[in-house]
Amino acid sequence: MTSEFDIISQYFSWNHKANSIHTAVGDDGAILIPPVGKQLVVTTDTLISDVHFPDNTPADAIAHKALAVNLSDLAAMGAEPEWFTLALTLPNTDPQWLEAFSQSLKKIASQYSIALIGGDTTSGSTLSITITAMGFAEPHHLLLRSTAQSGDLIYVSGLLGDAAAGLAMVQQRFSGQDNQHCIEQLNKPTPQLTIAHHLRGIASSCIDVSDGFLADLNHILKASQLGARIHLDQIPLSSTLQNIDHQEALNYALSGGDDYQLLFTIPQKHHANFKKICQQQDLLCYCVGQIDHSINGMITSQGKILNAKGFNHFLG
Repeated sequence: MTSEFDIISQYFSWNHKANSIHTAVGDDGAILIPPVGKQLVVTTDTLISDVHFPDNTPADAIAHKALAVNLSDLAAMGAEPEWFTLALTLPNTDPQWLEAFSQSLKKIASQYSIALIGGDTTSGSTLSITITAMGFAEPHHLLLRSTAQSGDLIYVSGLLGDAAAGLAMVQQRFSGQDNQHCIEQLNKPTPQLTIAHHLRGIASSCIDVSDGFLADLNHILKASQLGARIHLDQIPLSSTLQNIDHQEALNYALSGGDDYQLLFTIPQKHHANFKKICQQQDLLCYCVGQIDHSINGMITSQGKILNAKGFNHFLG
């Protein structure tokens, strides 16, 4: 009979060479060495089968997404990834599933230079993955939701709606032709750490798009006590979404969620510099609106009120 210690030893005890780790997996707790002069950023996300991913999602995709969504949160805060913990609840101990899961987790962790330092493994009726990721940021480089300013331009770091369309494809309710790219965007999102690096000292606020563009922008607006005007004709859509009914495509892009692009605001004084950086670094970022203190909530360029509808764990 496989024990939790066997699972940890076989699948999640990786060799670590990080200078910031004294002791990691194998003790009652990790002993860590934080860098001098930086602030610690901590984020936690739980993914539950048939809530955050369809229950037939491959193990490698589940592992990738579980860590990627946490890396996305660190990116949105302006932090560099350093460590993470894993709490894994398993309905059964399928060696093939565990091997695929652990190898995929190790791959993305290596890709973004973040070290697994501990966690917990237990048995339960529903597959559940909880990751707590930690990173560091210079105090003056932290990105918050509450610091947007009137007049700032609103940007997103990439295309919106593909992941929501991918979910619709998996659930066989997409009106257009299925596209593997959209399904990959759903299963294996890319945390936007590269773009986040270039936002430090330039962006005034930031959030990642997890619950939906409008819902997440509304978090910035509420925290900053401001409103916004959105240019719907500037919302970036992939060719897949451009080839379906436009309102359906906008629904995916504005309210679908799971994009894990960054949504951020750029002050007018930094706009020319930011555009120059995008050109030099070949970054595709899209200006989709502007912060405006005279607006209550969100409206379109034509003055139509936009509702902050997105995914809510308790409302659906």
